Amino acid sequence: MTLIDDEMSKRIIDTAESLVTQHGVHNVTVRSLLQEMDITNRVFYNRFHNIREVLEIVYNNTIKKIRKIIDESFEGTDEDEFFEKVTDIVEKSLLMSYDEKMQFNQYVFETDSVSVSNYVWWQTQIKRLIDYAKEKKYIKDVDTTIMSYSIWCFCRGFNADAVGRNMPKSEAARYFRYSIGVLLDGMRTKKSD
Repeated sequence: MTLIDDEMSKRIIDTAESLVTQHGVHNVTVRSLLQEMDITNRVFYNRFHNIREVLEIVYNNTIKKIRKIIDESFEGTDEDEFFEKVTDIVEKSLLMSYDEKMQFNQYVFETDSVSVSNYVWWQTQIKRLIDYAKEKKYIKDVDTTIMSYSIWCFCRGFNADAVGRNMPKSEAARYFRYSIGVLLDGMRTKKSD
């Protein structure tokens, strides 16, 4: 059977996203989606194999939005601007992902956050930032591979723990911004007086 990809498919995905935001991923079922949209099983199953397929699309769309944050150019920034911009990007990605991860908590840690493709994507982006800062002599000559892995572990672990503890988002952002600032300051080259 060939599945239909049309405007109704998009409506189903959008409605699933709304239900996840309101009720959490664990409460979204085919039945709840059908009731919310007032559609039949046939309408749903002509477009998707199961609810997990829809939730995967919703989650992947969320990941794409979060990833767009880091896709900025650093050309023309001075040292202070660079560090401020990196800190802002990291904080924005935390805040943007925070609510989504609260809703997708179990799904996130069972699937994408441990996937090879997600790891490789983030490693590439972090290495790009480190290499840029090294080239500009904003940071010490650190081992790019080791530091990118360490930063990945710090960010992922911090986010997972804060979400798992239901830490208020504003408090998580404040702790995260402080901690990433200390980490980045430790990598900085000494400014000449």
